Parts: sequence; C-alpha cells; structure tokens
Amino acid sequence: MRGDGALDTDSEEDGTSERTPETASPPRRSVNMLQGCRSVDEFEWLNKIDEGTYGVVFIARDKKTGEVEALKKVKMEKEREGFPLTSLREINILLSFDHPSIVDVKEVVVGSNLDSIYMVMEYMEHELKGLMEAMKQPFSQSEVKCLMLQLLEGVKYLHDNWVLHRDLKTSNLLLNNRGELKICDFGLARRYGSPLKPYTQLVVTLWYRAPELLLGAKQYSTAIDLWSLGCIMAELLSKEPLFYGKTEFEQLDKIFRILGTPNETIWPGFSKLPGVKVNFVKHQYNLLRKKFSPTSFTGSPVLSDTGFDLLNKLLTYDPEKRITADDALNHEWFREVPHPESEDFMPTFPAQHDKDR
Repeated sequence: MRGDGALDTDSEEDGTSERTPETASPPRRSVNMLQGCRSVDEFEWLNKIDEGTYGVVFIARDKKTGEVEALKKVKMEKEREGFPLTSLREINILLSFDHPSIVDVKEVVVGSNLDSIYMVMEYMEHELKGLMEAMKQPFSQSEVKCLMLQLLEGVKYLHDNWVLHRDLKTSNLLLNNRGELKICDFGLARRYGSPLKPYTQLVVTLWYRAPELLLGAKQYSTAIDLWSLGCIMAELLSKEPLFYGKTEFEQLDKIFRILGTPNETIWPGFSKLPGVKVNFVKHQYNLLRKKFSPTSFTGSPVLSDTGFDLLNKLLTYDPEKRITADDALNHEWFREVPHPESEDFMPTFPAQHDKDR
C-alpha cells in the first residue's frame, strides 16, 4: 500500500468477457497494428520523471520530428510467459481512443530486448497531485470548474465507449501549461458490458474507492468512477484528500464520519453486502457541508449550494442513484457565477521536471 492507499500489485480478474451493446458511440481512432514498431533508439533520452505501479516514465525527444514525448516503460519482470495483461489492456484502450481529456498514446516502440517495450505518449508538464502539493493556495472555484468539466468529459467518453477507468485520482491526472487536463494510467481499466459480470473489488486507490467496493461488492459499474470524481472535486477545492484511511476499515469509518453511516432506507441492498457484517459506529448525520461552507471568513473551502448539490450527488452512497458523468456535465453549477475559467486563462506553473527548468 502506498501513501495515498494505492495498490502495489496487479489485481486478478475472473477472465470472463461480455458483449458491449451495439449502440452508437463516439468516434475512435483506428490503428494499423500490422505496421512494425519503431526502435526506442529513434528517441533521445532527456530525463526520468516518474515511476508508478505499472511502469517507469521518461522524457525523450523524437529524433525525426524533434517533438518531446513521454515514454512509459512497460513493467515485464513479473512475467514468465507472455505480455502483462494490465499493459495489454492499457495499450489496447489508449491506442484506440482519441479525446482531448484522455492522454494521447501515439505508438509503441521497442528496445533491443523483449523486456524493453515503451508507450509513446504526449508530454504533459504536470501531474495534478504533485502540482497541488506545491501550490500555496487551492484552485479558485472557476478554475476547479474548468478542470472538472474536462475530467467529466473524459470520463463520459470512457463510459460511452464501455470502459471503466477504476483508478481515478489526482496522481493519474495530468495538466499542461495550456490549461488542458488529461486522464492517464489505464493499468486497472477494463472494458465492461451488459449483463455485468463479477469483477475484483481490489481496484481504485483506497482514498478514492467507492463504498460498494470497500464493502465487497463484485458487481459494479460506472458509478465507481463517479465516486472517485467526487473525492477529486473535494480535493481540488480544499487542496487535501477528503477521506484518507490507512486500511479499508479506517477508510469506511472516515467516510461514515463525514457522510453518516448508510442504511437500507438510503441504500437498498446495503445490509446484504459482504463487508456489512462488521459493526460500524453509527454516525447519524451528513457533515459534509461543514467542510465546504457557502461563505468563509477563515480561509476554508467555499462552495455554493449548487456546487454542494453536485458534490453530494457524486458522493451518493447508492450506486444506482449516484449521478452519471453525462448528468454531471449538465449540472447547474457549471452555469452559475463564477463561470468556469477558460483553459487559455488557467494559471501556469514552473515545470516539475529538471528538463524544463
């Protein structure tokens, strides 16, 4: 477990597959998989910028075009036979997607050994988590609206294309100095369909994990990503995680202390979830409004009644009643004053990587 409650190991799936309904979906990119992969030697190494659970990321310059790209090395050391399933899913999903709020993976390049495989991605100056840790003040409400709109557009695109991200958090969101936000790290993502099949509940970093997952639900859908977005919205407003437990039990306790302990009335089926056998302290009231007041003279985060309504709908216990990305995009909060900041006028920050300094 990492500091933010992140999972350190790949989760195991049941291996089942299902059909995605034949409905119209947004345009997706077609990639010629028969075209040979270029060599990584066609890039000039500039710097190592990050090492996550699913790979190391470098900055490199394409010798042909002069473009600076991010190269994510696929972790292979645990694999005895074949290609890692998580990486295969990630490459398959990202090569086929084309959306301004999803990080663009342009190609796969290979080194001299079979264990040297890299995804070539657009370079983004900042990771949102690191950026917020370095900021003296949180984002303004209009800036949060700009970021949340982009994030919701990206998640809507994923869900319209029958993909669950399953690990949305501030460290998996990238921001450039043009005010563009992009979702990255699809190592835990998977396609889903109808009818829903059982999946592992050991997904989503602990601090952003929906209560149905914490309570052992194996059948889940897009609502788990929307819970994560509620946690991210709160973090953007306050510059600190909303729920930060060290264990699953502690995480649930922190959620219940702020939102109240759920029951069958507000969440039908709650009592049948595997994890409900534990005796949790009964917290009667939702205290979320105390954390996000309509006005503040102490510097605590401010959120209008409309904004608070959206936050509450993202953090609704019952997954069936939790707001969808589509409905959230049309929420009144984005139309009231202060209006969302234009991407062109979003603040810029010193680059976090040595290459840019």
